[in-house]
Amino acid sequence: MRIGVTYDLRADYIAMGYGEEETAEFDSIVTIDAICAALSGLGLTPVRIGGVKKLVARLAKGERFDAVFNFCEGLKGNAREAQVPALLDAYDIPYVFSDALTLALALDKSMAKRVVRDAGVPTVDFRVVEKPADVRKIDLAFPLFLKPVQEGSGKGIGAESKVDNPRDLKRVAQQLLARFQQPVLVETFLPGREFTVGIIGTGEDAEVLGVSEIVPIGNWVGHGYGYQNKEYSDDKVSIVEADKDNARAAGQVALAAWRALRCRDGGRIDVRCDAEGKPHFIEVNPLAGLRPDYSDLCLIAARKGLSHADLVGRIMEAFFKRNPDLKARIRVAA
Repeated sequence: MRIGVTYDLRADYIAMGYGEEETAEFDSIVTIDAICAALSGLGLTPVRIGGVKKLVARLAKGERFDAVFNFCEGLKGNAREAQVPALLDAYDIPYVFSDALTLALALDKSMAKRVVRDAGVPTVDFRVVEKPADVRKIDLAFPLFLKPVQEGSGKGIGAESKVDNPRDLKRVAQQLLARFQQPVLVETFLPGREFTVGIIGTGEDAEVLGVSEIVPIGNWVGHGYGYQNKEYSDDKVSIVEADKDNARAAGQVALAAWRALRCRDGGRIDVRCDAEGKPHFIEVNPLAGLRPDYSDLCLIAARKGLSHADLVGRIMEAFFKRNPDLKARIRVAA
């Protein structure tokens, strides 16, 4: 069975002149090599495609795939992660991971928080600043935490993200609006511990794979797991297995949010605690990193005794459970 693999290589975009932070969400060739090796080990035939424009070109020429392992983040637009799934839906090609609706929703942190809040999942109060004048409408108690509404990999989160007064709120909000050209999420600051929860599966079949705690060390920057703490993590953060009680509490919140957002197959949800230790949904990553021995989901899997190939295998099991006809075709071919 031919399974296309869509992705964005960071090195390609840097060669085109994009910066390190702009490309922080994109992948290393190490990741793509490992994914393709794992797919081959499952008896599949991976076909490397690349980004959405390369997928368009191949489909336009008449090429088709039995399925696609979609790992493409996209570069432009407020629904950039949904571009490949929408295209695949148009061509009736099944794909791994979440659909276009979920990926578009998840990329906008405020919209995702509205959905999980409506589903009864704990998430702190928030407001959205779309223009400088909106700052005057913020009626939340300080301290507050600010970040771009549609970025991943901690982009826009740094030493000044936590603000304690109206003057700093206005200044930081205006800086983020100008820098990222998108709305700014303003939410009540959570002073407690932070966790990231790995999840495998879809709907009622989804389950918590494991939970990591994000522990600040030495040169940690600011009050959140931002770009500098993620990208240059060696002397800034320790990623450890969460203790049993916190893992259970964080996992319950994460699993409820995963189901409310209709996420599929595998990914991560970030959770942070309030002053009383109660976990709250922060954001979801339905296209979680899969770089061996580096990405959070891979580290969680490794602590559970799963190799990178095992992790990809678990993700594919969830995909095939949604697409049993494809699974049957593999058995017949074998």
